[in-house]
Amino acid sequence: MNKNLRQEFTPKLFTLIKAGISKQTLGKDVMSGVIVGIVALPLAIAFAIASGVSPEKGLITAIVAGIIISVFGGSRVQIGGPTGAFIVIVYGIVQTHGVDGLILATFMAGFIMMAFGLARFGNFLKYIPYSLIVGFTSGIAVIIFSSQVNDFLGLQLSDVPADFLSKWFLYAQHFNQINLYAVIIAVSTVIMTLYFQKLIKLIPGSIVAILIATVCVQLFNIPVTTIESQFGEIPNALSMPSLPSFDFDTMKSLIQPAFAIALLGSIESLLSAVVADSMIGGKHRSNIELVAQGAANSASALFGGIPATGAIARTATNVNNGGRTPIAGIVHGVVLLLIMLLFAPLAKLIPLSCLAGILVVVAYHMSEWRQFKSLLKGDRMDIIILLTTFFLTVIFDLVIAIQVGIVLSSFMFMHRMSQSVQVNNINIEQERVERLFDEETLDVPEGVVLYEINGPLFFGAARQFQHTMTSIPSSSAKTIIIRMRYVPLIDATGYETLKEIINSFQKQGIQVILSGIRDELVNDFQRHKVFTVLDRQFVVKDIKQALSLISS
Repeated sequence: MNKNLRQEFTPKLFTLIKAGISKQTLGKDVMSGVIVGIVALPLAIAFAIASGVSPEKGLITAIVAGIIISVFGGSRVQIGGPTGAFIVIVYGIVQTHGVDGLILATFMAGFIMMAFGLARFGNFLKYIPYSLIVGFTSGIAVIIFSSQVNDFLGLQLSDVPADFLSKWFLYAQHFNQINLYAVIIAVSTVIMTLYFQKLIKLIPGSIVAILIATVCVQLFNIPVTTIESQFGEIPNALSMPSLPSFDFDTMKSLIQPAFAIALLGSIESLLSAVVADSMIGGKHRSNIELVAQGAANSASALFGGIPATGAIARTATNVNNGGRTPIAGIVHGVVLLLIMLLFAPLAKLIPLSCLAGILVVVAYHMSEWRQFKSLLKGDRMDIIILLTTFFLTVIFDLVIAIQVGIVLSSFMFMHRMSQSVQVNNINIEQERVERLFDEETLDVPEGVVLYEINGPLFFGAARQFQHTMTSIPSSSAKTIIIRMRYVPLIDATGYETLKEIINSFQKQGIQVILSGIRDELVNDFQRHKVFTVLDRQFVVKDIKQALSLISS
């Protein structure tokens, strides 16, 4: 393994420990980890409940996955755990396959993510279009908001459908059952979560809201649903790790959601790492980050947890509170473990309307409505991808939305790449050579047509290339020089098109000369059998050799 590759797959923590971490930095990391751990507590519980699983599974995920991501990840400040982005997928899997199916899908997704990292896919996931990311992120925000209406309004509906339209139809039928106490708690939570830190910066507003709401509900016996009344006790210990039960048919049915978890987790973790880099001026290692994220998800499943990824909001909180090394993330996990061991019996008293208020704030921040609005003013293809991904996420399924979004993005990329390829057919008798060939002085005989390709000759541009070439009047040309000095690559379709064009001109008695072929492409000419239709002597290094070949 060469030095660069070894460094690419070395966890950031190991590098920082080797370089040395100062006591001052260590102290700030510990303090930041404590704060982030407290912030993560209500989010971990809320994300678990919103995903259709019991509250402790969110805590387990934040503890196990959070520590592993910090120890083995490629970012200095990444905080890992359950996030709102997974609510849609997790809820759907639980509805279809149960909690056991979710655990197995998470376990499988972990290995898929590790494979992504080892295959160095982290270098490519960054190229997913921003319009696609905003589309499904905004769609997830809408779904999170709609999933919290039941608890936010205190409707106490037991069987809320997963389908977006059916869900709102059910809400409309039961709006007359609104619990004003629940609404007051939820609205107060939203206000405190958004604005409390403007008064006291170090204390998270969500924690203050939970403490006040829980105390008031218990003291005044307010009739609202709590975690205890809905889910019972919260265990105050981690269960022993165990392999999820599985068989081939179950794995086959879960492969699609497992890939969706892996893909979404990979995208969000790298997106969070990029945001963190911009905040601290760092540079994360994307491939080892994916390996760590995968290991964290598989380990979370072993302990009965749910999917995890890099959490942008908690990572930003870590940075803003002085965290600069992965030690902060480790401390965050330890703090959550201590809270679970010592205070789990008290957490069961939290009102669900309070957690709904916190998730409504999460949905608002996830909505990215400003970016959404801005993209609607942009390129037509970006708008199509944005709206398609958004509506598919909301109305149908996040898995379908990501798949269709990636396909549309691929078509957009191919379209734009084909537009970037310039095909110029210039008759030397009609145009000044200097305009095309950088002030070159060329003595071009009559009956010679110069043709130049600028850009990759791939399947997206092959039709344009063929159309331009076949539009050349055969009566005016005895020799055609195809200049290819600015062609960086040719794919199989490009080679087949090139051979067809050479054959077509040769049948008309027109000699074809290829000029400026890059050395690495000459070898491919042999492999794709170009020399079977064109003698090798007519493939030359530059335009002057091509012209001298004609004159001879």
